[in-house]
Amino acid sequence: MAELVFFSGTMDCGKSTLALQMHHNHAARGRDGVLFTRNDRAGAATISSRLGLVQHAAEVGDATDFWAEVIERRTQGQPVDYLIADEAQFYTATQVEQLARVVDELEVDVYTFGISTDFRARLFPGSARLVELADRVEVLQVKALCWCGARATHNARTVDGVMVVEGAQVVVGDVAAASGEVAYEVLCRRHHMRRMTAATARAASPSVATLSSAQGTLGVRA
Repeated sequence: MAELVFFSGTMDCGKSTLALQMHHNHAARGRDGVLFTRNDRAGAATISSRLGLVQHAAEVGDATDFWAEVIERRTQGQPVDYLIADEAQFYTATQVEQLARVVDELEVDVYTFGISTDFRARLFPGSARLVELADRVEVLQVKALCWCGARATHNARTVDGVMVVEGAQVVVGDVAAASGEVAYEVLCRRHHMRRMTAATARAASPSVATLSSAQGTLGVRA
């Protein structure tokens, strides 16, 4: 029986890598699938992994209708056994409902991949609807790490290393950016709530060099 599965996790936990691996495994067994994505950091119509894997995919827009997409392909004689839907947090609630209908009425497996919450720790609409409708929600087991070494559970938006908590919910960026540009960083809950990124933590802590200099000065005065 076909199913709707939501693979969820923070950035850096291997979602896109798993999406491409699943596509490879299914295609290797003779199954026909379609890849979808939206707002991938590498550009439109692309699923990219930080490990360097890249695959062409159909770009999802606000007007995309997954039910119509599958029906059109099948009408043209193209088999569709499964869908890989990356960056699913950016899909609309209506599009998630379309994916559920594709599973239930067309017996197409749908594997969705995305982060659950935004930089404010609020659920994305697409992720929220997937949690409500998915047959299974799988939390990826690859642990992304906060700068402190604890498991990262939250995504932070930063500008020049400083965490920001206001702005549009969707702003495309990556874990590295030029000065003044939007970037993202994964944090544990404690440091997300404290708004303490790696950069602000470094700025707040004396460096080894500073401590050595201070100790040397104190030694001379002693």
